[in-house]
Amino acid sequence: MKSLLRHSRTLLAPIALLCVVGLVAAMRPTPTALERVQARGELVVATRPSLTTVYQDPKGQTGMEYELANGFAERLGVRLRLVEMDTPAEVKYAVRRGKADLAAAGLTVTDERRQGLRFSTPYQQVDTLVMYRLGEARPKRIEDLIGKKVVVRAGSSHAEMLNQARLEHPALHFEQVENANAEQMLTLVEEGNADYTLINSNAYAIHRGLFPDLASGFTLGGDQDLAWAFSPSDDRSLYLAAQRYLTQMKAAGETQRLADRFYGHVEQFDLYAARSFIRHLDDRLPLYTQDFQTAASDADFDWRLLAAVAYQESLWDAAAISPTGVQGLMMLTANTAREMGVDDRTDPAQSIQAGAAYLRKIHNRIPDRIQEPDRTWMALAAYNVGFGHLEDARVLTERQGDDPDNWQAVKQRLPLLSQSAYAKQLRYGRAPGGQAALYVRHIRRYYDLLVWADNSERHRSTLLASAN
Repeated sequence: MKSLLRHSRTLLAPIALLCVVGLVAAMRPTPTALERVQARGELVVATRPSLTTVYQDPKGQTGMEYELANGFAERLGVRLRLVEMDTPAEVKYAVRRGKADLAAAGLTVTDERRQGLRFSTPYQQVDTLVMYRLGEARPKRIEDLIGKKVVVRAGSSHAEMLNQARLEHPALHFEQVENANAEQMLTLVEEGNADYTLINSNAYAIHRGLFPDLASGFTLGGDQDLAWAFSPSDDRSLYLAAQRYLTQMKAAGETQRLADRFYGHVEQFDLYAARSFIRHLDDRLPLYTQDFQTAASDADFDWRLLAAVAYQESLWDAAAISPTGVQGLMMLTANTAREMGVDDRTDPAQSIQAGAAYLRKIHNRIPDRIQEPDRTWMALAAYNVGFGHLEDARVLTERQGDDPDNWQAVKQRLPLLSQSAYAKQLRYGRAPGGQAALYVRHIRRYYDLLVWADNSERHRSTLLASAN
């Protein structure tokens, strides 16, 4: 009997211990969404690749959504992991099923989406534009869409918008295209396979240069919020952290600076200029792509930046010559050509190689503390107006209480270089600084178009063919 009792006590001890462990575990609070992210060491974000969300530039991933999401991950002390989806429905599913912590996919906040998602404070507002092909009748109101072939992306806010419009206009019909992006919708209209499509204003700003034969007919919906989306069934810890982050970013002007970075310099091309760029992208650029790539490798630049400079200088015309005597693809002066060892400014390879080396020489003179991309924009301004004149603009910027290492601040002072009121403050004399600011803005535009074209199904084949 004593042996049996001892054996029973021996068996009961581990059971009691397990009960205690189970009770303690039951009393331990469930980790919050924020704690799970921090314990995991990564923030998983669902997104849809596009030129307004996430895309590739020479340094890797970038885009409005990427920069915001990456900043949030850094704020949390974790790394960012993007999960790319093809459709809004897949994005919504990933968030609701816990396969992603949040969605940063350029989602427009709608009543229908609010039923299944929790949205953050908006970080940007856009308009919905009705796009049509130039030469066709311009639509001016919703009634003009009746009887026409209207296409929108399946599951998009645009489809929701047209469904609402059909309540008042039952004769309105439209088609939803599966797994499509903004570029594909615009292509359908451009090629005459549809009469109209709907697109957000930020996407139009980016795609405008690649679709010069399309225009906005009217605004169907204005001031629509873009925001991040969270699962409504999760606790609010991660959501509230995101709210604080986005609110602070807006208050500090950081979201506006990001918007300016991606959209602020995107001025409207006139129709002729836009069509010319697209034509030259196909018939001239392939002739020199290899030369740009070789020179870019030697000078440590993105070849598309050099190509953008050359387009601004000469429209990729190797025989170009200006009234002032500058020549060739990079429009080198005689002095610069001699300095860089060029004996024939009209030789494309020599011109590109010298222009790249000269830009690198200027870039290296820019103070090390100036970060990218400001450093490159300042180097381009100096390439155009001269390094001394750029320094004068930076001195004026500092004297006026602004940051001389910030391109946005310096470019506002460049036009002052030509004004007599500031002549006595200029060490290097008066100069057409406003022209230099415009020069950089145009190059940024051409550069972005080249990067976007490289990410574009319309022109990727041309660029790849020219690179081989």
